[in-house]
Amino acid sequence: MSNPIDVQIWSDVQCPWCYIGKRKFEAAVAQFDGEVTVTYRSFELAPDTPVDFEGTPIDYLSQRKGVTPEQAQMMVDRVSGIAESVGLEYHYDRIHQTNTVLAHELLHFAKAHGKQVELKERLLRAYFTEGRHIGRAGELAELAGEIGLDASAAATALAEHAYLPDVKADMAQAVAYGIQGVPFFVIDDRYGISGAQETATFVAALQQAAAERESTPVEAS
Repeated sequence: MSNPIDVQIWSDVQCPWCYIGKRKFEAAVAQFDGEVTVTYRSFELAPDTPVDFEGTPIDYLSQRKGVTPEQAQMMVDRVSGIAESVGLEYHYDRIHQTNTVLAHELLHFAKAHGKQVELKERLLRAYFTEGRHIGRAGELAELAGEIGLDASAAATALAEHAYLPDVKADMAQAVAYGIQGVPFFVIDDRYGISGAQETATFVAALQQAAAERESTPVEAS
């Protein structure tokens, strides 16, 4: 294939299904006989969340979803089990519930410097597994430095909100597409796939996109 299949993924770095969906999609790419490029787009699930939420993730879920703490714990246990099935470790006892806008700004900074995919993985692992605070600029700059980005330049970009317009543009595009939840995958500007679907679903979509490319006649210049 001369041109790789383009995949745009709207997601949030505190979305447990987004990390699971990422692993399932990566497995699909590994099975797909072709090249794929991935761009991560910003989607804030809860933009009204404070940087330092007072309470546990169970408290947050209980308040956000309008369920009892016991029901919230069941939700956490379920998603943690599914995460484990794709090789991820979720430690909700360590998680700092927070606002993710700065993390999204940093992802655009990383994109501008050719390391967005690496940063996305680093932020998800930092949040769900390591209990790092991804709502604070200092912590985010450190994480940027860990994957080879200039931590000082990252800190400056966050302080100046240099990439906030890009975050807002992604959110506006999500509204235009009618995206109401994440992860949401847009494949070759043709297909939209919502949720952490099974790997086979992603493989089929990639194959269909590739087949349609081959069947589309090339216009003469």
